[in-house]
Amino acid sequence: MDRKDLEKVSDFLLGEENTVYAPYFIGKSYLSLLNSKEVMICNVTFEPGCRNNWHIHHGAGQILICVGGHGWYQEIGKETQLLKSGDVVYIAPEIKHWHGAVADEAFAHLSLSVPVEGTSNEWCEPVTDEEYEKLR
Repeated sequence: MDRKDLEKVSDFLLGEENTVYAPYFIGKSYLSLLNSKEVMICNVTFEPGCRNNWHIHHGAGQILICVGGHGWYQEIGKETQLLKSGDVVYIAPEIKHWHGAVADEAFAHLSLSVPVEGTSNEWCEPVTDEEYEKLR
């Protein structure tokens, strides 16, 4: 998918290719820092089929506000949820989860988190192609 098409997924700035976190993603994603005062707000855009690894936010939760396309969200031990623009997901601290785009469409969400001293992300295993391809 070319950059011009990705820029149309949401009204928020696409940003640059997410190379810093690329080791924790399957496929390409793009990251745009929208705010860093009191609340971190980033626009994260996933190319079709892109998803992040299972991960855990230690010490603080995360809120996802879906702003374009369709994506997946799953907490460990629960069913996968299909996400669309306007959906909001609260992820409590210490919950293992993953999120990303559906196979045939780009997806964008705003990621909100409060930077609290001592918080960290624990990156875990990838969502395998076999697991991902079962989602419909």
